[in-house]
Amino acid sequence: MFPLKHWQSVSGGTDRRPRLQTFWLDGNFLTSLPEELGSLQQLSCLGLSFNNFCELPAICEKLVVLDKLALAGNLLETLDLAVLNRMSHIKSVDLSNQLQCVPDWACEAKKLEVLDVSYNLLVELPPRILSSLSLRKLMVGHNRLQSLPPLLEHIPLEVLDLQHNLLTQLPETLFVKALNLRYLNASANSLESLPSACTGEESLSMLQLLYLTNNNLTDQCIPVLVGHPSLRILHLANNNLQTFPASKLSKLEHLEELNLSGNKLKTIPTTVANCKLLHTLIAHSNEISIFPEILHLPRIQFVDLSCNELTEILIPEALPGTLQELDLSGNTNLVLEHKTLDIFSHITTLKIDAKPSLTADSALTSTFWSHGVAEMAGQRNKLCVSSLALGSFAEGVEAVYGMFDGDKNEELPRLLQCTMADVLLEEVQQSDTMFMSNTFLVSHRKLGMAGQKLGSSAVLCYIRHDAADPASNFSLTVANVGTCQAILCRSGKPLPLSKVFSLEQCPEEAKRVKEQKAIITEDNKVNGVTCCTRMLGCTYLHPWILPKPHVNSIPLTVQDELLLLGNKALWEHLSYTEAVSAVRHLHDPLAAAKKLCTLAQSYGCQDNVGAMVVCLNISEDNCTCEMHGLTLPGPGGFSSTTTKPATPSSSSGIASEFSSELSASEVSSEVGSTASDEHNAVGLDGSLLPRQERRCSLHPVPPSSIFQRQPSSATFSSNQSDNGLDSDDEQPVEGVMTNGSKVEVEVDIHCCKGKGLELEPPAAECGSSAPGPEDDSGLVLIIRRQNSVNSNTVQRAVKEKCELQKSLSTCCLYGKKLSNGSIVPLEESLNLIEVATEAPKKKTGYFAAPSQMEPEDQFVVPPDLEEEVKEQMKQQQENGADQEQKEEHAATLPEEFDTAL
Repeated sequence: MFPLKHWQSVSGGTDRRPRLQTFWLDGNFLTSLPEELGSLQQLSCLGLSFNNFCELPAICEKLVVLDKLALAGNLLETLDLAVLNRMSHIKSVDLSNQLQCVPDWACEAKKLEVLDVSYNLLVELPPRILSSLSLRKLMVGHNRLQSLPPLLEHIPLEVLDLQHNLLTQLPETLFVKALNLRYLNASANSLESLPSACTGEESLSMLQLLYLTNNNLTDQCIPVLVGHPSLRILHLANNNLQTFPASKLSKLEHLEELNLSGNKLKTIPTTVANCKLLHTLIAHSNEISIFPEILHLPRIQFVDLSCNELTEILIPEALPGTLQELDLSGNTNLVLEHKTLDIFSHITTLKIDAKPSLTADSALTSTFWSHGVAEMAGQRNKLCVSSLALGSFAEGVEAVYGMFDGDKNEELPRLLQCTMADVLLEEVQQSDTMFMSNTFLVSHRKLGMAGQKLGSSAVLCYIRHDAADPASNFSLTVANVGTCQAILCRSGKPLPLSKVFSLEQCPEEAKRVKEQKAIITEDNKVNGVTCCTRMLGCTYLHPWILPKPHVNSIPLTVQDELLLLGNKALWEHLSYTEAVSAVRHLHDPLAAAKKLCTLAQSYGCQDNVGAMVVCLNISEDNCTCEMHGLTLPGPGGFSSTTTKPATPSSSSGIASEFSSELSASEVSSEVGSTASDEHNAVGLDGSLLPRQERRCSLHPVPPSSIFQRQPSSATFSSNQSDNGLDSDDEQPVEGVMTNGSKVEVEVDIHCCKGKGLELEPPAAECGSSAPGPEDDSGLVLIIRRQNSVNSNTVQRAVKEKCELQKSLSTCCLYGKKLSNGSIVPLEESLNLIEVATEAPKKKTGYFAAPSQMEPEDQFVVPPDLEEEVKEQMKQQQENGADQEQKEEHAATLPEEFDTAL
């Protein structure tokens, strides 16, 4: 019961005229109202939503000035509204409950202008409701309506919301009788056609906003749209449109926003150039192959043509100064020229596909999960939502996904996007149980001055193997504060993983804040700032606003299909069930995320909206273990005669864990050794090397003393050239230097525990570091640069083996290949090639192959000296070859198995 101890102070006292005009009593579990309420003779707005009323209190009859009454959320199937029959002065009423029919008084009210009966159980509307001469706004969305009564006479209706019903058609005379209709939302129905707006040659329609997303409309509805020449916003997303006639589009000259996404359009008509007022064009997830002529429009600001089939773009010499965002991601066949990229560089936000990574990490993680992100600013001028998506995280098969919503500030979401993954990586290494809570607390502290007065909601998802049981399946840990949420689709049904921390949806938090004497303003916000009770930032509102997250951890199963992340605006307009069913059948996660945002906007969202879709494929079908029946040829192309087949090459796209008893770290899957299939195993007692059973990431191998090679792609990639400049726009031949020479790097990794592979290094070089009887490391790493004058000798190889045996860790190899094919040392933050033999805890470093001279740096020989120079070079090469032969005969070479990177 709402506390009424100070009712006289609220009403203004009984001895003087009360002046209260607006009084909200929402969410207080009220069942009745006190008699003192009748003394508020100037009260014009009364909110009684989300209480426990079974009937409208009779005291409301005394409020003769009352014209707006809110009774939503009382959760009653029937509501006795007899009092309203005697309140003829009511103009606006909200009855969003569980009503099965519209009350009779609503049809007879003479002054009723706004009627909201959405979110009920209505199956039909009384015919008289659409004949009211006073009703201007009718909200009947989220019901079970299958049809609407016909309109027999002209009505002053201006706003009609019919979304989320079962309508197959609209009344034939809707646009003819409702000439004042300016807003119509019939999204999420089953409409197949639209009524005509013209009775003669000229249309009198004043319709400006038309939302028809998620229906069954075809091309036949397009000519009808011409009857609405005043249209400013048109949403036809997720229908069955295949063409949009050019002659029809040219007549919609007042269009400002056009959404045609999720159809089967192959082109946008060239007559779109006639829409001089168009500022937003959204046409993602179609089959468009020709870039539309929209860059000539003087007011164009936002263009989304993602997930299409674009191959090229014809652009003017200068882009319009109003263009702020151009989204071309998801067009796999699109190739942008240097000139085009240079012109697009002036756009504030340009979204294009990144160059695909050829590392083994990306190939492996893409097998288990892939993600797509969509963020739309809506009607606001700035985007205050940021996302974090790392499908390949840390050194193992792990992933991190997050979403951050700053409400009205964009600084904190961007800061969290840049820093939270690094904080998580540090905390995981320090704690296996509290790492997620610590990640939020440390991130909150690192916001510094920016987090004093600004705040942000956040949700963070971390996928990894269970640290306590490496042989287990993947586990998902989710933590959140504020209103960002994560939903898991398991067996086609939504499974909420997060908790909404707000005054409206969390009674425990509301009670805590009130007990701590916080100020709750009339719009239900803490100190008038935010409705959230837990956020990152807003330090000055402590202890009312806390950064402590809600943490939930569950194991992933074969039934898990999708992971959905979204901000407050997304989940306010889409239910969990609708979101899952809308994208479950889509194979492209980017198109799925785009669809969620588009649906939210068509359903009435005007705020920033963000969505992330992670497609999960955690099933035994992706298992590549040899124990699951996969057999591969052994070395030399012959089938292995042992029970443990050879490890496949990197081209197979299969990777296994790299483990050793002597190693404190794992070899990164970005650059590892590739098992060579070109060498036979003859000479080793006529048998193959004994190898450990290869496992996939679904069934990892527990740590053991047996060395296991990790296959990886033999291609490095980098965005840096030798001079440190960006060279993404270069297209050299793979692995070839700019001067035509080619650099190859070989890494030979031998497991000397195999029979007959133990090397006995000279005592002079190994000394006391030679392995003893109990030393079972047996690891040799030989790094050689082919085609080089100074090749590695056996003494160097033996020396490297001894150096490796001095350390308790094996090498971590991280590599980037430059655009010209050379390998050079870069910074630690760039995740580069390294051999960490002397620092067990350090996981970065480098080795380098000598870079080649650029053509302009080479010595130019005069024509008259060419013969002499050639003779000297030939003699030098012969001397070098003789020296190499002498060194080779001076040492006994053990049999080696080379693996070329």
